[in-house]
Amino acid sequence: MRRALLLPVLLISTLLAGTGAAQAEPGTPSAQPPAAAVPLLTLTAIPNGWQTRVDLRPELQVYADGRAVRVPDAVAADRGPDAEPREVEGTVPGDVVKAAVSETAELAKLDLGMPSVSDQGSHIIDVMPERDADAVHAIVYAPGFTDGLNDDQKQARERFDQLYRKLLDAFEEKR
Repeated sequence: MRRALLLPVLLISTLLAGTGAAQAEPGTPSAQPPAAAVPLLTLTAIPNGWQTRVDLRPELQVYADGRAVRVPDAVAADRGPDAEPREVEGTVPGDVVKAAVSETAELAKLDLGMPSVSDQGSHIIDVMPERDADAVHAIVYAPGFTDGLNDDQKQARERFDQLYRKLLDAFEEKR
């Protein structure tokens, strides 16, 4: 997806830039490079199947530089259908982000099971690094339910839940 958008963005940038070139004067600090537009880590909760909420948002988006956006009412059933969700800017410590990327890759290799209940929603942790080939996705269907799962699946789901919670808890609101 990112690569598909690169050519039109470069073309538009070239057309808008014209032929002029900007240079920093000697001794002038250079501008910060633009932050990545795509989050490195995304936590998403999909509600139960009978909920009517259709404007779902990630609960947490964490960028490679530690910037983060938390949406505490992303799936809130009591938020009106026309009400925008509340976005809170902040950060997640780098060591937590690094460990989460590694743990998500491990979780994606495990059997997280499929409980014998249906329509109970899901939790998703997506890792989307610069290279699309390195993307990792871990999904727990029917979080909180373990009917029909073996002990290994239950332990894997517990690890997933701990990571999901750790990332949400590590979020520090920008003040």
